Amino acid sequence: MEDMDQLLSLVLEKGGSDLHVSAGYRPSLRIDGQIEFLKKSQPLTGEQTQRMIYRLMSERTRREFEEHADTDFAYALEDLGRFRVNVFRDLNGVGAVARLIPNRVPTLDELEMPRVIREFCMLSKGLVIITGPTGSGKSTTLAAMIEHINRTRREHVVTIEDPIEFIHRARGCLINQREVHEHTTSFAKALRAALREDPDIVLVGEMRDLETMETAIETAETGHLVLGTLHTNTAAGTVDRIIDKFPADRQNQIRVMLADTLKGVMAQTLCRCEGGGRTAATEVLVVTSAVSANIREGKTHQIPSAMQTGKNVGMHQFEDTLLQLVLDGRISPTEAYLKSIQKLAIRQKLEQHGIEIPPPDDTPFAEEADSDDEAERAAEALEENPDQPDALCRLAWVRATSTEESRRDGREALELASRALSLSGGHTPLCLTVMSAACAELGRFDDAGEYIQSAIKNAREKGQENIAADLEQYARCIENREPIRD
Repeated sequence: MEDMDQLLSLVLEKGGSDLHVSAGYRPSLRIDGQIEFLKKSQPLTGEQTQRMIYRLMSERTRREFEEHADTDFAYALEDLGRFRVNVFRDLNGVGAVARLIPNRVPTLDELEMPRVIREFCMLSKGLVIITGPTGSGKSTTLAAMIEHINRTRREHVVTIEDPIEFIHRARGCLINQREVHEHTTSFAKALRAALREDPDIVLVGEMRDLETMETAIETAETGHLVLGTLHTNTAAGTVDRIIDKFPADRQNQIRVMLADTLKGVMAQTLCRCEGGGRTAATEVLVVTSAVSANIREGKTHQIPSAMQTGKNVGMHQFEDTLLQLVLDGRISPTEAYLKSIQKLAIRQKLEQHGIEIPPPDDTPFAEEADSDDEAERAAEALEENPDQPDALCRLAWVRATSTEESRRDGREALELASRALSLSGGHTPLCLTVMSAACAELGRFDDAGEYIQSAIKNAREKGQENIAADLEQYARCIENREPIRD
């Protein structure tokens, strides 16, 4: 299948969120947060991917791509939907990721956003930031906030995006949507121009650089409501990220400005639901007088404590949301643990309710697994959440045991396996086996032998005799001072 429109149609047909097209791989979809390769398709050549992707691009985006080796743009599939497309160049040639943008803007109720987000939408001035890792739904949340404003207020809204994703149609508000590179040259320039466009609310799709951050703070300071996004993992960490962007001699000034203008921060991440689908776990910081004082005085380390005592005004931390999602049966305890920032805190909260976190899957890797697919799937999972022990183990396994020399890297395998062992919350047969394979690849056979024997013992203690029998085969390789090949 070499038709890009057909591939994009599959995203909608299969309920996916993204299409990945890369030279040397079969096309793949992200469904419920996981990468699934299209088994009926053949791996694409560099010529095929370039031809497919170039057909989507305008002359401007093609020039930008050829000059900078990557570009972003929006692409509309007639009668089906719009996609945000990133085109890039990698070791094998041209690749692209297309993210589906639904035709209809979801409501805050449909996204199950906290009630305090509606209060942020009713502010007349100040800075509100939605933050989280790539692919966590920030753009969708912002679009839902604009839609709520559109239905409840009579204001002028200016959005600055790269590219324009959701299309807003006027209900109660006048909405002007501007796209960087199409309608303006940069976020900062468009934001400065917006001050002369009589706006009430300004949406900044991404606060990427110091100039944009500074202008956003100044715009909020002059009596406008500014909504923006950042790539930070926690609400409290967002404050430090902004301040750290500025030179040391200006940070005190920015603290004062931020203390006066910042009204709220919501961090979010997407969790896989039991039975399919995804839901957002959130963390909310409301800038009360106490939080404002912490920011002004440079005591941002005290903000998490203020969040714990500020539940009456809508504040909460990730672990609170994750615990409730587990108690409601929406997500598994393991998913809550993987997506939490404070691992010990979520473990303790779950244990208080008599819930244990199961160890990662201890089943040895399937013999029929394609190493290319395994490595790609694991790498994609780690992009979304770098603290997934299972994905770390799977990528480490490929790096330690692949029959293709170009894919092996013992040092990387050991680093990945060590991190998985640290995060797993216990020495599981899976993590111990991967550690053994990594040590064997580096020629450290004595260490490898200790790890594999620990894995066998651990499996037997858990009554997993079939796994222990499989691991005995690996143990024999190591006894013969041979690396494991899978």
